[in-house]
Amino acid sequence: MNFHLNTTMKQNIPHINRWVEFAISRNVENLSLDFWNPGSSYKFEIPDFFYVNSSVKQLTITLSFTDLMVPACSLSWTSLKKLYLRNCKLSDESMAKILSGSPLLESLTLYFCNELRVLDLSKSLRLRTLEINRNIWVPGPTHIVAPHIHRLRLTNSQLPCTFVDLSSLAEARLDICIVPITRTFKADFLQDMVLKMLEKLQNVEKLTFGGNFLQIISLAEVRGVPFPMFKVKDLTLETVIFQYVIPGIERLLQNSPNLKKLTIRARDTNTIGEEYINNYLKLHGLDPDQCWRSKDGVVFNKFRWYLESKHATSFVELVLKNTKTLKLDKIVILLNERYLRFKFEELVVPTLSHNNFSIALLNMPMTSDDDW
Repeated sequence: MNFHLNTTMKQNIPHINRWVEFAISRNVENLSLDFWNPGSSYKFEIPDFFYVNSSVKQLTITLSFTDLMVPACSLSWTSLKKLYLRNCKLSDESMAKILSGSPLLESLTLYFCNELRVLDLSKSLRLRTLEINRNIWVPGPTHIVAPHIHRLRLTNSQLPCTFVDLSSLAEARLDICIVPITRTFKADFLQDMVLKMLEKLQNVEKLTFGGNFLQIISLAEVRGVPFPMFKVKDLTLETVIFQYVIPGIERLLQNSPNLKKLTIRARDTNTIGEEYINNYLKLHGLDPDQCWRSKDGVVFNKFRWYLESKHATSFVELVLKNTKTLKLDKIVILLNERYLRFKFEELVVPTLSHNNFSIALLNMPMTSDDDW
């Protein structure tokens, strides 16, 4: 039923083919192939028999950036429902063959998949979940056409990415991968890209934004760029609490009149250097010290590790003020215990007097992204 092969590519390629063929001959349903190639001496090419299969329902392939070769003949994975591809060079033509040969596909994950430019999922009528992870070295898809998906998780980079069609989307989780060692910050490009993405997310009812995404939103806000209105009902923000995300959070709350539940996961996730953002503002004739003040005049911490109890209290007050006209059911603020530099008991929760909702302020240990 399950076959997982994790191996270093050296001189055992003939054995690998026999092992995989044996598993397929036994009608394996969950197949995972993880190949690590420490050099260029040996290269694994997926054999032709692999592309015709009627039993595999879940397939995972990791290829250390070697070619994922799809043969000239038609591909047929007639039972496949979940596909995870990592570190694969994948052309548009190869992806099209995979999609056309997988009529039951429900979930697709592309993790650092190079070469792919246009991801057209318009003919994948059953596909509901799409996850894409990119970084500055692996472009991945630059255009996403996905009219049938309901759930999207995208970790983007400082490279182009356009949402062409997300008309059925109900849930989205977005962030931006900024690698500190690159020492580059494409501020104008990122603001333009993020704002275009937000236009496509106006009707999505459940949204999650990461810390870097919020910093870009905040940068656009302090520059006076107009924002769309949202129909979001369930909003989650995963970020450090410091001045570089406050303007964006305020704007999101003010532009979300249908919001019912708000979750703040306060932890050290942001990687955009403060100096890059401030230098950008100075180049545009703006004073960073003035830009990053809250509209209420509250001064927040400049550095992520300098969060004091007064900053956390001010943040709670800011959230309450910007949601007082909403019919919220619940606010949850989760403070990561490794991120805090004060005792949790020092935090003062403001008195709730203007809303009929509950607020849960919790000190949580470090957990995985989906385990809160």
